[in-house]
Amino acid sequence: MSRVALVTGGTRGIGKAISVMLKQKGYTVIANYGGNDEAAKAFSEETGIPVIKFDVGKFSDCEAAIKKIESEHGPVDVVVNNAGITRDAVLHRMTPTQWEEVIQTNLTSCFNLARLVIDKMRERGFGRIVNIGSINGQAGQYGQVNYAAAKSGIHGFTKALAQEGAAKGVTVNAIAPGYVDTDMVRAVPPAVLEKIIAKIPVGRLGHAEDIARGVCFLVADDADFITGTTLSINGGQHMY
Repeated sequence: MSRVALVTGGTRGIGKAISVMLKQKGYTVIANYGGNDEAAKAFSEETGIPVIKFDVGKFSDCEAAIKKIESEHGPVDVVVNNAGITRDAVLHRMTPTQWEEVIQTNLTSCFNLARLVIDKMRERGFGRIVNIGSINGQAGQYGQVNYAAAKSGIHGFTKALAQEGAAKGVTVNAIAPGYVDTDMVRAVPPAVLEKIIAKIPVGRLGHAEDIARGVCFLVADDADFITGTTLSINGGQHMY
């Protein structure tokens, strides 16, 4: 029986690539989305991957979704916490709502999903949790104190939870993507994008599949000696 994998924000951009590659590797994949029904429907029709709509930032919504997934597909073996949003502004102009929305969607979601699957993962002696952080959670970014704080929090969350799950066969890792060729990045003004690419030693934006390959590596059954790590996939833009 194939492993069941839930990918949040799994119908577009990096999440779509992760969902598709996991399916190609033989996983039973369920892709979460938050709002774009039309895009989610098109994704499901194109890939054959079932989708489920819920707010990852709300514990009760996540709880209902996990129960539904378990009843239809079986226990969740793999969670990829990929869902994320931006609400950019410099701090002196940032509203509490802009702060709270980003923290809830990008960071609290990791707690919500991990909390809801961790007990059964521990009982079964197997689990894989991969949290998608960001180069901007490692290096910071002007106008993104909310996003950088959430993504930096993901890296600390990953290390702490990895220690709790290690003896029970549950690995917890993070991936910190650099600038990837997605709709979000392509929305940046061309002149700014050119400057970003100039700072990437390999000379290009990342591809969503670059991140997906990292996820597949970390969730594999035989990746059981890798936990508590952050895999930086950024073309050499940030090294530490």
